[in-house]
Amino acid sequence: MICVSIQNKDIDGIFEILETPGTEMAEIRMDLCDLSHEDIDELFSSTDVPLVATCRISDKMPATEAEARLIRAIRAGANYVDLEIEAPAMMSKRIRREAREYGTVLIRSYHDFEGTDSLPALQALVEKCQHLGAEVVKVVTTAASEADVERVMALYDSFDPAGLIAFCMGEAGKQSRLECLRRGAPYTYAAVNHKEATAPGQWPASVMLDAVYGDMPEMSGEVLPMPASKSFAQRAIIAAALAEGTSKLTGYSPCGDNESAVAVAKALGAKVSKKGDVLTITGTGAAAYTKNELHTGESGFLTRMMIPILSLISSGPVSVTGEKTLLKRPLTGARAMMNAFGVALEGGSPEAMVPLTVRGRLTPGEVEISGKNGSQLISGLLSALPLADGDTEIHLTEPKSIPYIFITLDVLKRFGIRIENEMEGGQEFIDTQDWSLCEGMTFRIRGGQRYKAADIDIEGDWSSAAAFMVAGAVFGKVSLSGLDTHSLQADLSIIDILVEAGASLSVEEETGIIHVQKAPLKAFEVDASNCPDLFPVISVLAAFCQGTSKISGVGRLANKESDRGKAIVDMLTAMGVKAWIKGDRLCIEGHSLAQRRLSGRMLRGGDYTSSKDHRMVMAIKTASLGMDGPFTIDDTSCVSKSFPTFFEIFEKL
Repeated sequence: MICVSIQNKDIDGIFEILETPGTEMAEIRMDLCDLSHEDIDELFSSTDVPLVATCRISDKMPATEAEARLIRAIRAGANYVDLEIEAPAMMSKRIRREAREYGTVLIRSYHDFEGTDSLPALQALVEKCQHLGAEVVKVVTTAASEADVERVMALYDSFDPAGLIAFCMGEAGKQSRLECLRRGAPYTYAAVNHKEATAPGQWPASVMLDAVYGDMPEMSGEVLPMPASKSFAQRAIIAAALAEGTSKLTGYSPCGDNESAVAVAKALGAKVSKKGDVLTITGTGAAAYTKNELHTGESGFLTRMMIPILSLISSGPVSVTGEKTLLKRPLTGARAMMNAFGVALEGGSPEAMVPLTVRGRLTPGEVEISGKNGSQLISGLLSALPLADGDTEIHLTEPKSIPYIFITLDVLKRFGIRIENEMEGGQEFIDTQDWSLCEGMTFRIRGGQRYKAADIDIEGDWSSAAAFMVAGAVFGKVSLSGLDTHSLQADLSIIDILVEAGASLSVEEETGIIHVQKAPLKAFEVDASNCPDLFPVISVLAAFCQGTSKISGVGRLANKESDRGKAIVDMLTAMGVKAWIKGDRLCIEGHSLAQRRLSGRMLRGGDYTSSKDHRMVMAIKTASLGMDGPFTIDDTSCVSKSFPTFFEIFEKL
């Protein structure tokens, strides 16, 4: 990343620079710019460009005023705040506290305008800054020789590059401003132009941009519409098919899995029509299913959802058939779970597999089952049991993919179905309400309920949006429409992951448009057990985050469209990224885009396999923006399962 240092400007002049194409981030020298306190509030709260708030103490800028300006910038939304190591101790404590509270990265900086000290002295300075709370340490000296530069650059051998900005001023140190990026610094500084340098030897931003990125194309900035969430669409389609009356589902977009759900609705006897993005479904009132076969396409969720429903509404045994990758994916745990309700699944050994036969009627009652194998069959049970003759109480241990369970409950509620639920866990869960700490769930389901028709809007799909958001965070800026930031979708977690990695995100209040912009990225740790569809694309994100990222939840990937954990490691290895699985964690060694560009370590082009997995295709396509040459994917048709227009929209980036 290249940070433009801005001085001697008023707020209008600053905004003009921020809106200039190629401005990646900016340092606002509040001690040298003509800014009122109100200007500071407006500036730091109204741009997606990552900003560094700097206000050097001097005779003209007393510490009290510098502190007031820095705190206003922090509270208004500054991404970074730079405080010199010489700042008064109490001021430092207050700035540190404010930065921590508002999520601003604290930089502690040291500048030597006279020379360059010994390496041990420089190392001691870094350690002192870290002791004073620095998340990023900035060490800038004046170089008189190549030996001075080498001592400063040697700091990158002793400290984490993601937390260190070290280079030299002066003509002798000019190249070190670029070299620090090659060593892994989060960003370097450049001047607005050759006349407005804030320090000796500072490069003009245009020259620095050309040196780092060369002819890499810029992103268009066009607002891209996201497709309907198939998690919501499939559930709503089946609920509407079971309902009495006519439902309208607005915001529908076709894909393989959604169209499979429509086909199932029609097979159940529902009348379905489509006009624009509106599906109109006249349901059957959960009428008896008299056929002896049901085809669920390639959708694992649709298959698991329909098994319990069929066991209640069918007049006899029903054969469930499927296609493509579904035929090779075991329905792990399904047989034992359905046996607990008196239903046999015949087919596959030892685990149930499609094609299979559903035999027996779902029996209500009090049952304890394990959720360790996922939430999809749980969603089917929650959808079916309200239609049973009696009441049911389910005690679910080891719940997984909890957000998807709540999507099911939300859709059921909209169609008139009421289910009581409680979550259980230890004190940490009670204190934090972190769903990953939930140890059990209880559902109380009253029998004899009826689905009622409903008109609902289907929200956009965060799983599909994730690829575009990662592209924006690494390579430029992306704007997306059609997404709900209050969604129950598990893959909404992409926002938290990107923020932890350091990306810049914002949401327009009136339009809901989401902007994701490139910012200095650092390694992250996340438990993705509840959002396995994010694994492929956040592994690409990790490849461009400085340091080693750790993603937990690999155990959830074995029975996706591919053995997704292995497929991801194979993909990254082929790209030249060091990645490995340790226990339940995927570990990925990443390097910033600038470091990869300058050190010749861009991802490798070549021939890649999709493993017939739509999420892998999206990840490879996202990674291709950072490849050093042409690439191919052996099978791209599988994206039609969730996002048929993916490539068309991706080309608009």
